[in-house]
Amino acid sequence: MTATGPTMIQALIFDVFGTCVDWRNSVAREVAAVLPQVDALAFATAWRAEYDPAMARIRDGARGYVPLDDLHLENLDTVCRAFGVTLEAPDRLNAAWEKLEPWPDVVGGLQLLRQERIIAPCSNGSIALMTRLARYAGLPWDCILGAELARDYKPQAAVYRVSCAALRLPPDQVMMVAAHNDDLLAARAAGLRTAFVPRLTEHGPDQATDLEPTGDWDIVAKDFADLAHQVAGHG
Repeated sequence: MTATGPTMIQALIFDVFGTCVDWRNSVAREVAAVLPQVDALAFATAWRAEYDPAMARIRDGARGYVPLDDLHLENLDTVCRAFGVTLEAPDRLNAAWEKLEPWPDVVGGLQLLRQERIIAPCSNGSIALMTRLARYAGLPWDCILGAELARDYKPQAAVYRVSCAALRLPPDQVMMVAAHNDDLLAARAAGLRTAFVPRLTEHGPDQATDLEPTGDWDIVAKDFADLAHQVAGHG
């Protein structure tokens, strides 16, 4: 392994929604509790579908930076109108994004990785959202990095680079971990190392995307325990 390979990795930063936590079933659980009259999984899926278009307007410069908490709330209003429902306390349901269940391998895998490396989220979620989610899900981060530091959204290069800069590490000593190939493609373009961990049911049993790596990523792992094993094996 060369000096620029995984032997030099000092920190791993993680996509969170989908890679670390099961947003679909977790949000649907909260929807079912508040809006029992709707198809909770369909509502959760529709809410998530507003996520990227809302961020795109900010990435494209059509709107200044708005934290994801506020975008989620705006998107919730859009989805409620589409489903023909009214919420008396939308903030209560919006907090669903702070109560997402981790995939079974995540907490243990992160604990293994943290023994030797710095670990942190590099998410589009705000610092407040990521902090509360970490407390709920038991995610043992060393710190919170990501979009709010850059005041922009992935896959903009600034989000990855600012996260590395906050750790005072060059990008080639930081590994981005994600279940989404497009996230890794952008991270690699920003100079980071990359690790792919598939989440084959993030979008449900009929998922058709990100079932396998589409790039020559530095590590491809079956789960976070395997990721920790492979990272340890390189130094």
